[in-house]
Amino acid sequence: MDVQKIGIVGAGQMGNGIAHVCALAGYEVVLNDISQDMLNKAMGLIDRNLERQVSREKISAEEKSAAMGRMSTTLRLADLGPSDLIIEAATERETVKQAIFEDLLPHLKPETILTSNTSSISITRLASRTDRPEKFMGFHFMNPVPVMQLVELIRGIATDEETFAACKAVVDTLGKTSATAEDFPAFIVNRILMPMINEAVYTLYEGVGNVKSIDESLKLGANHPMGPLELADFIGLDTCLAIMNVLHDGLADTKYRPCPLLTKYVEAGWLGRKTDRGFYDYRGDTPVPTR
Repeated sequence: MDVQKIGIVGAGQMGNGIAHVCALAGYEVVLNDISQDMLNKAMGLIDRNLERQVSREKISAEEKSAAMGRMSTTLRLADLGPSDLIIEAATERETVKQAIFEDLLPHLKPETILTSNTSSISITRLASRTDRPEKFMGFHFMNPVPVMQLVELIRGIATDEETFAACKAVVDTLGKTSATAEDFPAFIVNRILMPMINEAVYTLYEGVGNVKSIDESLKLGANHPMGPLELADFIGLDTCLAIMNVLHDGLADTKYRPCPLLTKYVEAGWLGRKTDRGFYDYRGDTPVPTR
């Protein structure tokens, strides 16, 4: 299938990044959200990020202008109906994703491919709530989308070869690299990454080290570009907790039990950068560890 028009559900951190790279690659993009403020914020952020690419001579001013011209926004899911490919990038809650797909179905073309940017939820289970499980798959971008090269492609049990080939062709057009993952909880990247972050939180919880010493140890001792607690704040502690719960529930192994301290931070509403507090306090000029 020749994909030309892409609909994106969710204008948050992931959705606006996906819109950015798709429009820059030549696709017509329709970005949807339930909040006009979120859509306005997303378009402003995309504009600034594209301008940064212009200033660094990664793209030309003409390419930026063309990309912005290919994007439109809408509050109505029905407006995504003419899309060839839809990428759902809403919050990491299965009930929310299922409701989105159910609301989309009456408006879609028979050949429209449905995908989810979920970082952990079963693709087979999400697909089973639609009328096209053979045209449904996982399309997991990494954050920040304009920078990160990898896209995980996850087949559900019913996903057909034509759907997989069409999605892989989109990844290739974006200039990114695809990795094929099986439909098991958290796929590849988060199956490995999230338990490491969770263990870092346990290390903090048990008093083995403080926030600064844990992050510095991994940056300098393992050559990681970001410490695990700093990375957790960047991802969002609510997202980290959701993925750990999917791993714990889906694999029934106590090694995936979310750290109680991670749960406590989420219950406090300290979700990381997006709320200005997490393992670091971001309300001043310089991030300050909270423990």
